[in-house]
Amino acid sequence: MTKPAYKRVLLKLSGEALMGDDSYGINRATIERMVADVSEVAQLGVELAIVIGGGNIFRGVAPGAQGMDRATADYMGMLATVMNSLALADAMRQAGITARVMSAISIEQVVEPYVRPKALQYLEEGKIVIFAAGTGNPFFTTDTAAALRGSEIGAEIVLKATKVDGVYSADPKKDPEATRYSTISFDEAIAKRLQVMDATAFALCRDQKLPIKVFSIIKPGALKRIVMGEDEGTLVHV
Repeated sequence: MTKPAYKRVLLKLSGEALMGDDSYGINRATIERMVADVSEVAQLGVELAIVIGGGNIFRGVAPGAQGMDRATADYMGMLATVMNSLALADAMRQAGITARVMSAISIEQVVEPYVRPKALQYLEEGKIVIFAAGTGNPFFTTDTAAALRGSEIGAEIVLKATKVDGVYSADPKKDPEATRYSTISFDEAIAKRLQVMDATAFALCRDQKLPIKVFSIIKPGALKRIVMGEDEGTLVHV
């Protein structure tokens, strides 16, 4: 294919993906490599939105958070995603890419609030939109935020970036006989109890008929190959 297979996509990045080989925090070389991958896709004219987790930062304070009220801990996690979003947007700026961070919780001195029409405007203008602070509510993961924002902006697919190159029949680290699915339906994934996303996010994508592509963010060029419609990762569909 010479033209992208998708016009608008939602990329879900885990906070852990930013750590590289570090135990927590943001690895500069890793974030620069991700920005290079995103830049390739943006240059194709694809409208790209990103939801990022906060596990890489929260991991550093997790021992002190044990026994903490769940809602309080979740709000801390949301703030961690804002820090990651700012770091990602700044790395993009240095690479010559225009990005806008929009937060689900109000921190207007730092980032602008999430307003759907404004987000759509930015995407249509060719800017990359980074959605921070999850859904803005405790008890919901950033996977659910990705499914929600993807549905709201009319994304054609949610691209879930992981450290594994797709969905397997079993854990490939533990079972050498595990095989990767090229495509699988939502119902099959449920029947086989495959952990694609958390249950709320998965149900929302299924109800909205929003396909999910699970792929490895570590694999060079994988993001571009997916956008170009090549066989990469695992497609979960209706």
